Amino acid sequence: MLSQIFYIIRSRSDGSYLVARPESGSNPSAGGYLLMFREDFEALSYLNKWGGDVAHRFAVESLPGSQVKNLLKRWGFIGVGVVVDPLVPNIEFLIPE
Repeated sequence: MLSQIFYIIRSRSDGSYLVARPESGSNPSAGGYLLMFREDFEALSYLNKWGGDVAHRFAVESLPGSQVKNLLKRWGFIGVGVVVDPLVPNIEFLIPE
């Protein structure tokens, strides 16, 4: 995972990341899982499928695997959600050690 490049979705307006909060509902103060994609086109497919009307408000950024842990710590995320299939969506939730 450290040598891999991931792709994340970030808001153009406030810089926040696209996050899944499966247990906290819509509580924005609860941590959450940073959604990550293995390919940039998967992130774009996810945006177009689930947020087509607001997709222009987001940008896809690359994230080296070596920086994931630092980003999680800095933003207070619980873990990551690696999107396996962006059209279903099928997400694997992982909590770092």
